[in-house]
Amino acid sequence: MSAAANTPTRPAPDSVANAEATPDKEQPYGALGLKPDEYAAIREILGRRPTSGELAMYSVMWSEHCSYKSSKNYLRQFGSKTTEKMRKNLMVGMGENAGVVDVGEGWAVTFKIESHNHPSYIEPFQGAATGVGGIVRDIISMGARPVAVMDALRFGAIDSPDTARVVHGVVSGISFYGNCLGLPNIGGETYFDSVYQANPLVNALAVGVLRHEDLHLANARGVGNKVVLFGARTGADGIGGASILASDSFSEGGPTKRPAVQVGDPFAEKVLIECCLELFAGKLVEGIQDLGAAGISCATSELASNGDGGMFVELDNVLLRDPSLTAEEILMSESQERMMAIVTPEKLEGFLAVTAKWDVETSVLGEVTDTGRLIINWRGEEIVNVLPRTVAVDGPVYDRPVAYPAWIDALQADTASALPRPTTPDELRSQFLALLGSANLADKSWITGQYDRYVMGNTALSFPDDGGMVRVDEESGLGFAVATDANGRYCQLDPYQGARLALAEAFRNVAVTGATPVAVSDCLNFGSPENPEVMWQFSKAVEGLADGCMELEIPVTGGNVSFYNQTGDVPIHPTPVVAVLGVIDDVGRRIPSGWQDEGDNIYLLGTTSLELDGSAWAGVIHDHLGGRPPAVDLAAEMNLAALIQAGGAGSLIASAHDLADGGLGQALAEAVMRFGVGARVWLTEIESRDGVDTATALFSESTGRVIVSVPREDDVKFQGLCEGRGYPVLRIGVTDKSGELEVQDHFTVSMEQLRAVHTATMAEHFGALLG
Repeated sequence: MSAAANTPTRPAPDSVANAEATPDKEQPYGALGLKPDEYAAIREILGRRPTSGELAMYSVMWSEHCSYKSSKNYLRQFGSKTTEKMRKNLMVGMGENAGVVDVGEGWAVTFKIESHNHPSYIEPFQGAATGVGGIVRDIISMGARPVAVMDALRFGAIDSPDTARVVHGVVSGISFYGNCLGLPNIGGETYFDSVYQANPLVNALAVGVLRHEDLHLANARGVGNKVVLFGARTGADGIGGASILASDSFSEGGPTKRPAVQVGDPFAEKVLIECCLELFAGKLVEGIQDLGAAGISCATSELASNGDGGMFVELDNVLLRDPSLTAEEILMSESQERMMAIVTPEKLEGFLAVTAKWDVETSVLGEVTDTGRLIINWRGEEIVNVLPRTVAVDGPVYDRPVAYPAWIDALQADTASALPRPTTPDELRSQFLALLGSANLADKSWITGQYDRYVMGNTALSFPDDGGMVRVDEESGLGFAVATDANGRYCQLDPYQGARLALAEAFRNVAVTGATPVAVSDCLNFGSPENPEVMWQFSKAVEGLADGCMELEIPVTGGNVSFYNQTGDVPIHPTPVVAVLGVIDDVGRRIPSGWQDEGDNIYLLGTTSLELDGSAWAGVIHDHLGGRPPAVDLAAEMNLAALIQAGGAGSLIASAHDLADGGLGQALAEAVMRFGVGARVWLTEIESRDGVDTATALFSESTGRVIVSVPREDDVKFQGLCEGRGYPVLRIGVTDKSGELEVQDHFTVSMEQLRAVHTATMAEHFGALLG
């Protein structure tokens, strides 16, 4: 199984002995993304210059993408700001491949969201596809079966010439990979804004399920245990992706460095999933680590760091697609669909029998040792000899300069409340329709229709509902719900508050499905950490998210930081994407986002304030961004979630839809269109009780608000539930068979026009979908 026979004659490798003998040799550390002081630190750690193989390993593992060197100090808040309740059901937290949560009945759910932003700009199809593949392998490595994926996407202005290229590529890549894996894509979000023009955000989430006893952690323990690489062969794709591509910004002329983007093969990954699950079920492995960012460099150093000894590897045994690869390229390659396992000698034969059954190529690279060091040989020469922790764990940690942005006071002073608001029926109707058809509020089925949402047969809710839901246990009906949210406009105005608002919205979107929110994963997308104003934004967003999770008493289980999302000196809006996972005892009691029956009463839970700063209304109607984002009361959000969960469990609530982007007007339109049932709504009581004008009642984005429909026979019980929990409630309408949305005394829009306006935007810019 050795690849050595395939390798042509090449110059002798840069061995440890050679490094000791040539201390003054110049090395291209700068081209690999290392700073002079970092290179000096590596020399100090080793007591000599690094070999070119060691330099390759340190460069990828000390990159921003892998080491979190600029963010680590802030991310520690997610571990320190916890309570006993937050930790109670957390089986695996941060630091592992994915977080794992006990969801009851002996079941656990593992989930994580990560970025694949820069590759998705350079090569959108493969960048997005391999983003899905990578996050799914994180789930496999925990011993879980992947059961669902989601995506949080940000693109440039919808009418920019380059946006169509990126959108078509990204959506095709996601649909190709996910559909071929046979995983339902159950939700997510898509936004367009010129700030993402050369820096699209492709954040991929995956969820897996497992029995408690099937949980596995990846580490290299047990002297003599074998280190086995299996899956696809190693090629030249993605070399240096983590250290260079994901840890650098784009110049005006394009990326400063352009390594190849990884190439994905979903059919190989599908086989790998089944192979890994059989290996776990047969108890044939001590642990499995996926090979994602930094490839073999990452897998070997992390497994050894998490173990109790060292590791010895013969790099010649790596099976290659390209026999001309150098040792450094093999170490850095990010070829997809590869896993590394630790296997006891007595189980190796059984392991190889399973991989052979699935026709998965396998090679034994080496074994666990008691040296405490990671030693890698190549062509009979020792090319790596390091303490694994110095590569994988104890990299540089920076306290980057932080500066309060010079521009933010003026931005916050420029409130949208001073903008002219519509007063006449024609103005209200016109602006309502403008929002409904705007890029960020328009129907996204052009995208989601390309994804299979029902494969595997356990999808209980999917888009356009507020959260996705999947059944875990067929007998009991136990299930989970998940939603992702972020609002870069809010975060630009106030990153602390913006992060809390993203958390609150994702929490609310899970709650309105009838599930109870239990855990968080996040993907933090920001500009360059070398910009002190960006670091201020990052510090405030992390603080806001950590504080918010403490208040809601749900833990952060893991996630990802993506820096250097900027073109030239212009960073993206801070965009912390928050994924919230919830649990529901029986998916049969799920709550859809739109009403299905006529004659139900429509209630608004929560109160409305003049909160138009950063709103969709301000952006679409006035091209305005300024002021301060809406206030958020997380204690009230918890009360609201518990109320909806109780109402759903008691079958008092027929539908529930949260109010967020676009406010009440957008939520009403979506609820009407969901199942084609009309509604007559009045705003007078909102205006009277809350002291707001009609436009504010329709377009404000105040938090803690949900519209629900309630069967008339359950009215008294529902109102009693609200009164008992002290939550503000108003009856604002009734569902009917009119086939239209009537906002009484103001305007009426037919179902046909609602749908025509809502669905036209994506097709207009990206073409009609065939079939």
